[in-house]
Amino acid sequence: MKREGLIMIISAPSGAGKTTLCRELLKRFPGMRESISYTTRQPRPGEVHGEDYFFVSREEFLRMVAEDAFAEWAEVHGNLYGTALQTLEDARRNGVDLVLDIDCQGALKLKERFEGGAYIFILPPSMDELRRRLENRSSDTQDVIDRRIERAAAEIKEARWYDYIIINDRFEHAFEDLSAIVLTHHRKTFRMMEQVAKLFDI
Repeated sequence: MKREGLIMIISAPSGAGKTTLCRELLKRFPGMRESISYTTRQPRPGEVHGEDYFFVSREEFLRMVAEDAFAEWAEVHGNLYGTALQTLEDARRNGVDLVLDIDCQGALKLKERFEGGAYIFILPPSMDELRRRLENRSSDTQDVIDRRIERAAAEIKEARWYDYIIINDRFEHAFEDLSAIVLTHHRKTFRMMEQVAKLFDI
């Protein structure tokens, strides 16, 4: 009787700190893995097939779409990206915890197709603070920042259908909240039955 893997879907507007939180989560829970998506774009220098992405042709990707193989997929800047249902089912069946860093649109599609999972939305403490963080990056023009803020306002409205909302005001507090969600799901009865069964094998 193997413990069922936890599928964590994490969304946030740009600048809310999602990527850093996910990176630290993978360090705290060594058995946790980042979900590997399929894409039709070309590998960048240093990227490895099967580790960064599953790099496939557009024909192969569309064949998988026709076979209903994706829990969610989308076209971004002319390239196709998708999360395979098989990836999620294999992880859950084999007791592997997966993290999916995914936008609201993809997360909603996933929720409609995939039963289970913990859906988490990361909020900035305020829109002013979000703008300050984006401006401090010094990597975007003011027009790009304005568009990111506009998109963030629309994304935050989608937070209502997530299971959990974490406010990333202080990183340490937000990270402990995120870790607590993982630990809580690990202790759910159906995930602990492997330990219960061991008591009768003594």
